[in-house]
Order: sequence, then structure tokens, then C-alpha cells
Amino acid sequence: MENKKKLLLSGISGSIGVHFMAHIFTNTDWNIVGIDSFRHRGWSERIMAMTKEHQDWLSRLTILTHDLTAPISPMMKEKIGHVDYIINMASLSDVEASIQNPVPFVKNNVDLVLTMLEYAREIKPEVFIQISTDEVYGASSSKYGDLRKEWDAIIPSNPYAASKAAQEAIAISYWRTYGVPVIITNTMNNFGEYQQPNKFPVIIQKAIMEDREVVIHGKEGLIGSRSYIHSRNFADAVLFLIRNCPPHMHVPNSADRPDRYSIAGDKQLDNLELAQLIAKLMGKELKYKLIDSHTARPGHDPHYGLDSTKLYSLGWKSPLSFEDSLKNTIDFQMENQEWIKVQ
Repeated sequence: MENKKKLLLSGISGSIGVHFMAHIFTNTDWNIVGIDSFRHRGWSERIMAMTKEHQDWLSRLTILTHDLTAPISPMMKEKIGHVDYIINMASLSDVEASIQNPVPFVKNNVDLVLTMLEYAREIKPEVFIQISTDEVYGASSSKYGDLRKEWDAIIPSNPYAASKAAQEAIAISYWRTYGVPVIITNTMNNFGEYQQPNKFPVIIQKAIMEDREVVIHGKEGLIGSRSYIHSRNFADAVLFLIRNCPPHMHVPNSADRPDRYSIAGDKQLDNLELAQLIAKLMGKELKYKLIDSHTARPGHDPHYGLDSTKLYSLGWKSPLSFEDSLKNTIDFQMENQEWIKVQ
């Protein structure tokens, strides 16, 4: 058994955060301090639901409410205590909200990463993992080609993507200037149980359950595509990095860069294919209509793609297949429909 470690997780109440929490508790004996504002897409009910069947987890979990756009106070630091690992998962992530009201959105994401990095600079953890997105690279040229590799050009298309690129740049600067042991991960569309109802897989399932048409943005031959990954697979990849890939530190007067890893799903689907698969797994007929709105939605890219060859070459494999994890998610939401109706 490993020596007991402590992990600080920002954004713990988000749909990815709770799966990360559960994965750490299931696969290690570590303790977790979760810090969250509970103001946006984070729901304390997620944490309570996830721990309901695992009461033993509660003795290893500390939850702190704090708006990370403000510095961490001495009293809050005392409550956190020493931590070995910091996972910065907190961010506003609604692309449409970033387009409609960019200034507070971007300020929020920049301010919170500064707060987390300043804390890391002070306590000197073993690793600081900055969770980022495929969207920093901008659009891929097609459904199956043009997969972006680590350190490809950063060309964000919308304020959300730009705010995540800014977080990465600030993290890199703290790595170079202050020696914060940064690792950057870029991932694609996460899904799973307890996901927000405004996410596309949930929208599809709700429409099918209610015998409504699913709206697919695109037109024949030009439908948006993504690679989807279950949040437990994503959590497993991050845990793999913590255990097997210690961050290398900046060498003064060199042009080196911190470690960076792409974490993509094992299947690339366009949005119609995803809807068809969900309908098939539900045993239902799919009703849909195509709306060619990509050209009328500035800042929305039709295709994203990441190349995870680097991570796979180190020995990581997804513990859950895409279809199995999607089926598990659909079954959970059929049995717990209150989660897909929460607004």
C-alpha cells in the first residue's frame, strides 16, 4: 500500500470532479481536500450522491467552500493543511456563456488559476496538474484527420478557449519563474453519470425519452464531431500521470517546456453518429433534424481532435470501453432521471 498522500482538488463538485474524487478513493488510500465555490455548474448534491454508498470515503474527504477568484486566506490554508498534489480542475466552461459575456468569464478563469498557482508556489507540492481542453488548439480540419499533438499551435476560437489558453500560459510562466512542478493535460468532451443537463449526450437522451426530435447542428456531409471520454477514464489517466510521470523541472537559460499530455477518448464520432448510438443503446428510434448553424454560430468549431499517442506509449489504457461506459451512463440516467432534469 502506498504512503497516504493528500490531494487538493479544485472544482470537486463538477461532473468531472466527482468522478475524479470517486476514482481516487477507489484506487488509492489518499485523502482529498475539495475546494469549490458551488456557484456555477458544481452541485453539492453530486458529492452527497457519490458518497452515499461509500460512507467510508467521508473520513478521507474535506470540503471547503471558497471563491477561487479571491486569494486563499490564512485560515483557509490552515484548513487545507499540507498537500502532496494539486489538481486544478475549476473553470467556467460554458462556451456560449463565454461568447455572450466574455469579460467576467475570462477574468474568472484567469483569476482562479493565479490563486491556485500562488498557493502551489507557497506550499511546493510534488505536482500541479492544470486541466485544460482540446479547444485551445482551435478547430480541426475534418472529422478524422488533423489530430492535434502536444505543443501544436494554440489558436483559440472563442473566449472560453482563450481563457483556458491563458491558464496554460500562466501555469507555464510559474513553472519557469518559480519552479512550480506543472503538468498540463488537454482533454476532450467528458461524459458520465451526474452530468449537466445542458451537455449534448444528456440533451440527446432526454429528447429520445420524451419522443422529441434531436437537433443536430450541421448539414449532410458537414456535421460537427468530437471524441468523447468517460470521466472515470479521464481520472484514470490523470492518476496514471501522478504515479508514473513526475514533472521535469525547468533548466535555467534553456528553451524547455513543462510536460504536457493529451487525453482523448478512444472513438471519434460526429454528433449524428452519437445520437444514433445513444438511441440504439436505449432501444429507441431516433428522430432528428439537421440545422446548419455552424456558420451562424461564431466561435463554435465543428471539429476537434487530439492525438493521445504520447500517453498510450507510456503504457496507459482506458479501463472502460467507450460503448460500455456510454451504456452505463444511459442506464444510470434512466434509473435516476432527477439528474437529467436538474436545471
